[in-house]
Amino acid sequence: MNEKAFNLGVLVGRFQTIHSGHEMMIDTALSICGQVGIFIGSSQESGTAKNPFSYELRKSLLEKLYGDRIKVYPLADLGVGNNSTWGEYVLKNIKDKFGSYPDLLVSGKESRRVSWFDGIEGANVAELYIPKSIDISASCMREFFINDDFESWKSYTNPILWSEFDKLKEIVKASKDITETASL
Repeated sequence: MNEKAFNLGVLVGRFQTIHSGHEMMIDTALSICGQVGIFIGSSQESGTAKNPFSYELRKSLLEKLYGDRIKVYPLADLGVGNNSTWGEYVLKNIKDKFGSYPDLLVSGKESRRVSWFDGIEGANVAELYIPKSIDISASCMREFFINDDFESWKSYTNPILWSEFDKLKEIVKASKDITETASL
């Protein structure tokens, strides 16, 4: 029997745009969790410098990479910041989609996530922080689009997505000057 250490692992992120650091976290979750759910934050927003890509596009890119090995869902901003209220909201969304709380939250090490699940009754969620061994951010990836730097972008992107460069670049360039955002 090939049972994994955790039944349900969850990742929460904006994925604006997907890079090798995101893949490392997802691959880790897939290796130790029976099910992996990905909740795309700021799902209600697109067309801005910080959030150029729509939820549907981000979901399609993740599914292009991982197929049915993951389940992808929207997670609109709540407007409360990163705290236990946000954690309750995240857990409610997870429970609504999967019927239970997750066993594991997989994320990059960010201090703002530490208090997400504090004091939430019935939630016993382990947290796995993936060290940032790949020095890249989605902001940097968006700069590669703005600078038409395919080679740099490609070095942090799965070859499966390389054909998407021109489409993604046009979206980023069209939204690069739109700074008004409802996203936190």
